[in-house]
Amino acid sequence: MEESDPMTSPVPEPGALTIDPSGAMHGRTGGYEKRLGDMSGVYRDERAFAAAVAGHGADHVVYRVEEHRSGDGPGALIIGTSTLLPGRYGDEFAVTRGHLHARADRAELYHCLSGRGVLLMEALDGRSRAVALEPGAAVHVPGHWVHRSVNTGDEPFVTLFCYPADAGQDYALIAEAGGMARLVVDDGAGGWTTRPNPDHTGYRKEAA
Repeated sequence: MEESDPMTSPVPEPGALTIDPSGAMHGRTGGYEKRLGDMSGVYRDERAFAAAVAGHGADHVVYRVEEHRSGDGPGALIIGTSTLLPGRYGDEFAVTRGHLHARADRAELYHCLSGRGVLLMEALDGRSRAVALEPGAAVHVPGHWVHRSVNTGDEPFVTLFCYPADAGQDYALIAEAGGMARLVVDDGAGGWTTRPNPDHTGYRKEAA
């Protein structure tokens, strides 16, 4: 197969973006929302989750993503914002679904714009890291690490993210493992801590 000639192949226009600490991205090309009805099975306390659905409704927004992408091929980037609203489900803080990239070696950057939270990360070899984020702090997530955002505050937790456009996401990995290996929970003193998830059965080896 002949390589394309960059002088004759269509080259995307640069993306001019304005990114607000609220997570609003002017110049975005897409986005989506996740609602309570999409989060079934994510939290261990099923009774607390059911109560939240009964109280707020299945259409209650949990988090939203706004993004800009100029292409899907090698070398392209996806840049976006994630806005995770505060909440508690039992003693667990509100989380995103979390994922490993479908191309597991792909890395990702998270930079906190506003709010307080934690980036929970787990390597397929059993290592676990929970990094606190506040405005100005960032985490460079290497490939082969499962990761999810956690809102440990009382206001929206907003992060700017960037990752390769060909990375994809494997969301099923966490569900198949009974959840992530550790949970981020209220420590009873106004902060957060992690504890083992007794339902976790381990990640499938082929994900590596």
